[in-house]
Parts: sequence; structure tokens; C-alpha cells
Amino acid sequence: MVGLCVLLGAVPAFGEPGRSQSEFPVATDARLEQQGDIVKLTMALSTVIDVESWVQAAPDRVIVEMPSTNFQIQPGARKTAGFIGAYRYGLFTADKARIIIDLSQPAAIAKAEVRALRGGLGELVIELRKTGRAEFLAEAAKARKPNVTAALPTPAKPTGEARRTIVIDPGHGGIDPGTLVASIAEKSVVLNFGLALKQQLEASGRYRVVMTRDDDRFVSLGDRVKIGQDEKADLFISIHADSLTQAQDVRGATVYTRSERATDAEAARLAAKENQADAVAGLETSEEVQDVAGILIDLARRETRTFSGVFARNLVEKMGASVRMHKIPLRSARFWVLSAPDVPSVLIELGYMSSPKDAELLTSAEWRGKAVGAVGAAVDEYFARERASVGQAAENRHAP
Repeated sequence: MVGLCVLLGAVPAFGEPGRSQSEFPVATDARLEQQGDIVKLTMALSTVIDVESWVQAAPDRVIVEMPSTNFQIQPGARKTAGFIGAYRYGLFTADKARIIIDLSQPAAIAKAEVRALRGGLGELVIELRKTGRAEFLAEAAKARKPNVTAALPTPAKPTGEARRTIVIDPGHGGIDPGTLVASIAEKSVVLNFGLALKQQLEASGRYRVVMTRDDDRFVSLGDRVKIGQDEKADLFISIHADSLTQAQDVRGATVYTRSERATDAEAARLAAKENQADAVAGLETSEEVQDVAGILIDLARRETRTFSGVFARNLVEKMGASVRMHKIPLRSARFWVLSAPDVPSVLIELGYMSSPKDAELLTSAEWRGKAVGAVGAAVDEYFARERASVGQAAENRHAP
């Protein structure tokens, strides 16, 4: 996650419609070096591009924005130097990429430009110098950017659509890789799972399935919630894969629902980590306050949480019969992505990428097939029970 600079891949590229990643400018040969109070990051570019840069406080970082770029940075590139604690890069919106540089001390941008080289090539040069805290905060306030991202366009729910709508939300994406273990990125694992689940659910003909992302893009937490609400989703399923670097023996899948108070410290830790997804991409992060209508919205939220709990228990039962589950398989915490008051929502942690055994399973097509089948069975049972309860209610209304 934060603090790593690696080549991220294994999922389809994302950019402007009709463009493949091979058409993007290519960035290679990253070099990070310190010269006195100056730390310089350079990258070789296949062409000359425009860049924009600014500093951001809390957490302190430098953000460099550029057109969509194919980053082919060498895996062994130096990651830290002087007051640079780490840097990462990746796609941010349909037409933009970002490099985010984490600072351990305040710094000012002395230079951020692309030099033209022979043959139409370019070189990105970012020079940072130490500065005082007051100067840094003044620059951060002056350069504050609005939180603007591009969510995956989704068609409006057709009038008269009889099928249930399910929103599948593969976590992370683009500049936010999620958990990183060796060459495996969480964003790739969960996208592959989400696409497989979509295929299975659609094959039944009973469901209309919408993805918050279907490729390697960044989608903000607020946009993920909004997609579920705009689509009037009957279920929202967020897919993730956890990591515990100090406990590699911890294994198994876990199902989470939303609650204001976490069931345990581990659930609280995970929610805090997942709720920082926007910050990883350089966005100001704070959960939006719903514009609520008093007791009516409160009743809707309670009903939604009841439905979420029913589906979560179905998931634990069905997944437990097919794949290994965590010793505490059902938990809850204050997950931002599950905050829609009118959409039953769950978050599935498929396993622990920090566990060598789980990591092997998470990249296995055979395991994925079993787990996807179990989630699909839980979806079927959830709606079958709902239909049965509606039918029983109708019978009761017409009984003599």
C-alpha cells in the first residue's frame, strides 16, 4: 500500500475510450538521488508531456499530475532518499495519471518539468528542497485542489427492469494498488474476482450487474457509494483482500457489514485502512455526511442493515462450505464504502495476502471458481428467501 514503489500490472489498462495502454506515453528508468538539501526524482519519457505539481498537507506529500501514462518503472528502482519516504504512481482518472511522493519532512517544489530530448523523447525532472513548516503549509493551502474524479459511467436502471440489480465493487485500482505482496497487487486480485462473479451472476439471466470499475482505474469512495445509490442496487458487494505483515499464519475469508462501533480491534483496523483509499490517491479524505430526513432515513438505514446482516450470514454459510474462512468470519465496522442508507451492502475480504497459503489461493483460478460459486449461491438464496417472504405476506393479506 502506501510506502511502496513497484511495477503494478496484471489487470487491463484503463484510459480514454478507444485507447490502449500501448498508446500512452511511457515512463521508464526512474532515478532518485539526494544532493545536499535537494532530492531529485527523474523518469525517462517516450515523449514530451505537460505536468502540474503541488504540495498537500496531512499527510505531507507532493503530487505530480500528467496525462495517462504507461509506467514501466524498473522493479529495483530506489524508493527513498533524504526526506522522501516513498513514492507511487498510476492512473487517476480517464485521462490523468499521478505520481505521489510521501514526505517525512516539509519540502518545497524547486522544479517539476519535462525536458525535451533528442528524437522527441522527454525527461521528467522533479526537484524538491527542504523548507520550513510554515512555508509548506502556506503552499499547501494555496495549491489545494478540489476532489474531482471520474467514476465509471453506468447506464441508468431501465424503466420496468424486473431483474435484481447487483453492484460489484472491486476495491482500490489505478494509483491505489491496495495491499502489495511480492509482485501481487490487491487491486488485480479483487478485479479478477469481481469480473468472474459478474460473469456468473449474469449467466443466470436473473440479475443486472454493474461494476464500480471493470479495469485498472481509481474510483473514489464517495463515487463507489453513489454508483450503488444511483443504480438503486438491491445488493452492493465490495471485494478486498487483507494483509497482516506480523501474523502470516492468519488465514481465511471474512465478511463485514457496516456498524458505528467495530466488533473488535481487527475490524476497526481494517476499516481505518480501507477508509484511507482516497488519501492514498492524493484526495482530501472525510466521510460525507448524508443529507438526511430525520426519522425516515433512520428507519431506512435500520432496515438496510437488517438486510445486509441477512445476506452476510448467507455469505458466511455458503463460502464456509467451499473455502476456508477466518476463525471469526462475520464482523462489522464503520466502512465508508458501505455507508449508503438505502442499499444493503457487505464487504468481503477474500483472504490474507500476507499468508503464503492464502496468497497462492487468491491467484488460483480453481479457488476463485469455488469462491465465486459460493458468493453466487448466497445471492440466489438471499433473493429466494425474499421472494418467499413476500409471497407469504401476500397469502396472509388474502387469508379469510
